[in-house]
Amino acid sequence: MAHDTVFFIAPDDETAAATRLRGPGRAFESVTCRFIEPDSAIAEWDMYFADPSPGIPPMEQLLEWSWPEWVTAPLNDGVEVFALPQRLTRALADAGSAELEELAGRWTTRLRSADGDDMTDDDLLAVLQGVARLAASAVRTGGGLYSWSF
Repeated sequence: MAHDTVFFIAPDDETAAATRLRGPGRAFESVTCRFIEPDSAIAEWDMYFADPSPGIPPMEQLLEWSWPEWVTAPLNDGVEVFALPQRLTRALADAGSAELEELAGRWTTRLRSADGDDMTDDDLLAVLQGVARLAASAVRTGGGLYSWSF
């Protein structure tokens, strides 16, 4: 499980990859959270918008979903930078309050079932709202939405 995850916008993959050693820092508009797995979160969010279903889809369905692509693969230090799919970036940018609340509830339920008391203390709705604001900014500026984690 990643200790720190930062969702951020960057103009392109090369710029996002350059954050690998030190993280995005203050140079990038960002949202920070702790103790989540960004790749599974990104896949779950993408599944929510691309293949809506009532209730939480089975874990097998999530594991078969298309997961985000690395901009920089993890090395021995565990640092990863992922690009969020463009369709997810657009979906988050267009999401209304009710959609974000429903997604946060589903995501919280899945994390609680998997991690129990070791689940993040972050307000997951606030994280999603922040990432949705970043997505809207990325769509407006033509940049990409990324996650950096350690």
